[in-house]
This record gives sequence, C-alpha cells and structure tokens, in this order.
Amino acid sequence: MKNSKILKRLYRDYTRKYLFKIIIAFILSLILAGSTSSIAYLLDPAIEKIFLNKDETLIYLIPFLIVVAFASKGASLYGAKVIMIKISEEVRKTLQIDMMKSLIKADTNFIEKKHSGKIITNIMNDVNFMTGLVSVAILNLFKDSLTLIGLLSVMFYQNWKLSLVAIIMIPLASFFANFLGRRITKITTQAMDKAGLVNTYLLEIFKNHKLIKIFQKESYETARADNVFEELMSRAKKLNIIYARSSPIMEVLTGIMIAILIFYSGNLIINDELGIGNFFSFLAAMMLAYQPVRSLATLNITINQGLAGAKRILPILDLKEKISEDISLDKINLNRGNIEFKNVNFTYDEEEKVVLNDINLLIAGGKMTSLVGHSGAGKSTILNLIPRFYDPQSGEIKIDDQSIYSKRLSSLRNNISLVSQETTLFDDTVLNNIKYANLDATDEQVQKAAKLSHSSEFIDSLPKKYNTLIGENGIRLSGGEKQRISIARAILKKSKIILLDEATSSLDAETEQKIQDAINFLTRGRTTLVIAHRLSTILNSDKIYVIDNGKVVGEGKHDELIKNSKIYKNFYEKQIQKN
Repeated sequence: MKNSKILKRLYRDYTRKYLFKIIIAFILSLILAGSTSSIAYLLDPAIEKIFLNKDETLIYLIPFLIVVAFASKGASLYGAKVIMIKISEEVRKTLQIDMMKSLIKADTNFIEKKHSGKIITNIMNDVNFMTGLVSVAILNLFKDSLTLIGLLSVMFYQNWKLSLVAIIMIPLASFFANFLGRRITKITTQAMDKAGLVNTYLLEIFKNHKLIKIFQKESYETARADNVFEELMSRAKKLNIIYARSSPIMEVLTGIMIAILIFYSGNLIINDELGIGNFFSFLAAMMLAYQPVRSLATLNITINQGLAGAKRILPILDLKEKISEDISLDKINLNRGNIEFKNVNFTYDEEEKVVLNDINLLIAGGKMTSLVGHSGAGKSTILNLIPRFYDPQSGEIKIDDQSIYSKRLSSLRNNISLVSQETTLFDDTVLNNIKYANLDATDEQVQKAAKLSHSSEFIDSLPKKYNTLIGENGIRLSGGEKQRISIARAILKKSKIILLDEATSSLDAETEQKIQDAINFLTRGRTTLVIAHRLSTILNSDKIYVIDNGKVVGEGKHDELIKNSKIYKNFYEKQIQKN
C-alpha cells in the first residue's frame, strides 16, 4: 500500500472526527511560534536600548515582555501537547479495538496459522508506531514548522544575508534524516518480526513450564532464551545506533553554521553593516531555530516508523473472513435436528493432503451418534464443520433439510454447544465462566447448571465459591473440574445440538462417572455427536461411524460393527476385552 493512501486512511478513519481539536492545537502552535519568535526579537531592543543607550524606561518593560513570552510559550506548548496526547490515545484505543474485532471475527484457519506472539506485537507495538503519526508527527509538524517560520522571519528582518547562509542547514539536515529514515524503516520491520517471535516463545515457556521441569530442560531453555534475546538485542542496537547518528550529524551541521555566521557577521559588524543588537537577536533566533530544525529533520524517522507499523496493521484490519454473518439470510429452523453430510470433501490447505474424502453421514435428531477412528482420521474435522469453524471445499451439510450455508451463521451456532477435551476457561470467576454461555442468566440458573453437571460439589468447597478466580485457563482446577465447568456452560446454553470431542478422556473412574452422568443429562433428547477413543462411553450410541484416513469405512450399532468392521473390532478388543 502506498504511503499516501495509508495517511489518507489514517485521517479518514481515525483522526477526521478530531479535526476541531486538531485546529485548536494548530492555533496553540501559532501562539507558541509567535512567543518563541518574540523572545528572539526582544533581544534587539534589549541590547540596543538598555545596554547601549541606557534607556531606563525599557528596563522594566522588556524583561516583563520576555517573561510573558516564555509563559505564553510554555502554556501553549502544554495545551497543544495535552490535546494531541488525548487524540493519540483515543486513536490508539480505536485501532486496538478495530484489530480485536477483526481478529475475533477472523476465520479459525487464519488464527491457527498466525503466531499468537506476532499478533500481540501487532496490537501493542505496531499500534504505538502508528499512533506516533498522530501524537508526534502532527504536533511537531505544527509547532516546529510554525516556530521555524516565525524565527526565520525574525532572522530575515534582522539581516537577510545572514539568513540565506543559515537556511542552507535545513536541506542538508533533511537529506541526512531521509537517509536515516529509510534505514530505520527496514530495521524496525525486522525488529518487530523478531519481537513477535519473542512473544510467542515467552507464551510457550509459561504454558509449558511443567514440561520443562519434568524433562529438566531448564539449561536448554535458558540457552534458547539467550539466543532469542540476543537476536532481539542485535536489532534494537542497530535501531538505536541509527537514531543516535542523527545527533552528531545535527551537531556538526549546527557548529559549521555557527562558525560561518560568526565569521560572516563579524565582517559585517567590522564594516558597520550590522549592529550588535541585530546580531544578537539574529543569533538568538537561529539558536532557537536549532530545535525545530532538528525535530523536523528527524520527523521523517517517526513517519517512516508509523508507516511501517501501518503496513503490518492494515492487512489485519482489512481481513475478509470467508465464514461470516449475513443478516440477509433466514435463520435456521430446527425441528428434529437431523444432520446430514453429503459428499463432503475437505482440506485445510490446497497443498496439503485431503483430510475428508467424500464423507456421507446421517446424524439422527434427538439421538446419539458417535465417531470412532485412529488419531488423524478426520473425526474432529467432521465435528468442526458443523458449527462452520471451517467450510468444506465441496459437498453439503444440512440440518433438517436446510443447508447450513444458506442460513444465518449466528442462528446455526446458537443451536450448538461444544464440549471438548481441551477445555477452555477464562482467568475469571467460576460464575462468569459458566455464564459465558448466557450472560443474561441468573445466579439461580447458573447454580442449577452447576448442580446438574456435578460442579457444585467442588465449587462449594472453593474459598469464594462461585466468585473464586480460577486462574489462566482454569489452572487452579483439576482436569475433571474444568470439564464439569465446561458441561455446566453447555447445559446453561440449552442447545439442541451437542458436540462432544473426547469429553471424558484422561479422567479417573470416579470423575469419569460423574462427567458421564452430566453428559447423559446434557444430551438427553438432543442431537448429539460424540468423538471418543474410550469405547466404553459410546457402546450404547444409536449409531457409530468408523472413520479411517478421511473416509467412512463402517457404520452401525456396536453389535453390528463387532461383526462387520475389523477396525472397530480391533479397537474393542484392545480396550474392552483387555479390561
């Protein structure tokens, strides 16, 4: 995307509504420029009238005016900065909210491919660079350009010849700043990519700390951390060194200009072509102009950083989800809740192997249907296609003879609950985790769902009961307790379709029995699709499909499959008969 288009979009979508406040900041910048220029101008009459002519009438007035000028400069600068800080922080929040909206709505396939650390870097660091275009670039452009114009006016008023010599520094400074800006843009992009990988690494370390300890890989991970942070440090060093280069360049340029001006103005004074008061007023104006010239020269660096951040942010803001809500479609109308797969084919990426190949299933409404097969056979993919986490490349899925692709997405998902072996909980209270299914539910309804899921047994023993914080992903709870919270959440939703993905795996016998009782209540009279490696939980299913390498290779009830399916019989013999 071209830089001009990025700037236009930033104005159109994020700063245009603050135009009135920006105009006020511009007016304050005008006052700032006038105050700074008047300080330089007042030195001429101060030297000539007071020091040389010993005019007693001005000995009080000029110092007073200088104090007023400095006070006006400070107040206007403060006001302009406060306005632009408030605008930039509001723009930052809007950008971050827009990014979160886009990511929350994004297709599951996109989120699973994206490094979580990089997304966090985009939301935090890149947004900072982008808002720098507002808080730094706009304010500096206003105050420094206007101040420079005011001071140049004083300089030309005092002596136009000296002024022409002085302004040579401006294009020279701009040339070096532009060169440094291009280098900084490149290094910043590399640094942000590396920061994203660091965030991802840190998330993995915190998530897998028990794994690190049990395999005694502390030294190995410390060495990895050293390499990761070494690379990040290398990028940061390069970036800061390039920043630092602007200071000596500007110092040398300023020194050269001052030396030239002293030499040239000295000749003018010797030849009586320039007065002492004019010279000091000019010199003060030039010295005061040093800061705005330097700021404007390095402004290009801030702009380039902001543009680089924008180029990483805007693609996320512009994400077009393939699976999205279309309010023009009718809501799905569930009657019996029959789910039918017709010749469904699916692959996660076109270049990858086919995951599902010509799948045909009939999941009877109000009954329990189970999927059995080896890991990677495609069972979870079948389950994920029903709520449209993914869409197949071909084929169709119908519920009560209604294509799920021709009905409103929200109405489809509103009728589905999912209970998975990888229970997902928030770092919040037990109450809020259960209420996530229905935020309008009363405490009594939540407690009823907890009782039906056998969650109340352990909730009542928690320090603050339902108001107990359970930690990141429920780390303060056991696996069985988390699973029961998940089931309570599904009970509260009261969906007509229940999807169970390994819901009772890796649990002790007593906990499994409690969860199985909760599941029996949850699925009673509802269309239920179950994935389970433990056949003991699905022996009484109304129908069982055997999935192998993305194909249906057997179907029927347990007794039928024992006779007709070698794969199913093999599962049964390994799990049931050995026990």
